[in-house]
Amino acid sequence: MTIFTSKDFDRHEFVTFKFDQESGLKAIIAIHDRTLGPAIGGCRMWPYQTEADAISDALRLSRGMTYKSAISDLNYGGGKAVIIGDPKKDKSEKLLRAFGRMVQSLDGRYYTGEDVGMTVPDMDIVAQETDYALGLSGGTGDPGKATSFGVFKGIQAAMRFKFGHEDLGGVRIAVQGLGNVGYRLCEYLHKAGAKLIVADIDSVKSKRVAGEFGATIAVPDEIHRSEADVFSPCALGSVINDRSLREIQAPIIAGSANNQLAEPRHGDELMARGVLYAPDYVVNAGGLIDVSSALNTYVLEDSLGHVARIYGRLLEIFERAAAEGRSTAAIADRMAEERFLRPSPIHSQAA
Repeated sequence: MTIFTSKDFDRHEFVTFKFDQESGLKAIIAIHDRTLGPAIGGCRMWPYQTEADAISDALRLSRGMTYKSAISDLNYGGGKAVIIGDPKKDKSEKLLRAFGRMVQSLDGRYYTGEDVGMTVPDMDIVAQETDYALGLSGGTGDPGKATSFGVFKGIQAAMRFKFGHEDLGGVRIAVQGLGNVGYRLCEYLHKAGAKLIVADIDSVKSKRVAGEFGATIAVPDEIHRSEADVFSPCALGSVINDRSLREIQAPIIAGSANNQLAEPRHGDELMARGVLYAPDYVVNAGGLIDVSSALNTYVLEDSLGHVARIYGRLLEIFERAAAEGRSTAAIADRMAEERFLRPSPIHSQAA
């Protein structure tokens, strides 16, 4: 697989690879755009089937972080790291330290943090080798708390726009993926009176949520077909694809998973089917908002206040999309690009 001809390459500034024989580290860091500031994005550890899959994930995720930061009014760019390996088997202190040295070698162009397959204690180890690790136990901690709160506010905003109210009492919500974010989201939804349908590839997690919140358990690959009011994808990407799109029953999609649309055209197809889609990088921005706060003076209440603005931002996207007859995904992209694709004063003078 080549980088520049990949369908996922989008003017990326920098892509670097690292192999450390002693620890077994095989990692990729992709920096998409730093127009607004240094790149921020988590590190994902996953047993990718091929190296091409890992490269594609790094490219897509880093691009998403640029858009996420821009639309969230943060002065940072987008980057992402992926480590090829099974976090349950291949993770070690040596590997995490080697990754930390890789991040440090970029000299502040990229800040890393926790993502799928990584934990706060892992980031504490990474931070022993780099000054550019976020979400540490002595700082903001697990970003999943803020992410789940943001998704909850996003679901309320979607309900407000679609049905004219945000009361979740009795509302059927199908949550796919019960990791840190998915589990905490279920907590919020249960307290709000929602009826939960849940699924995870780890049956232990599904049974836990069913026991604690009275949820109905579904099959992970079929939960999108549930008769629900809201489908909330909180696992991995590309869940909205040619097959699943025809089978989705819910009139609202709002979840924390990155890159939910397998192809950009799927945003238009959802609109044509009357499904209200909350663009993923808008609704799941809470974690980025929270961890990036650590680069300034961190105040929890201020951070959560910023996360809560996801509600109003989504309403603006929904209203503009309806007024212009365009998909919410396209409107969100345009709003983000209005920030980070603006020509700089230097470029304007040169023109």
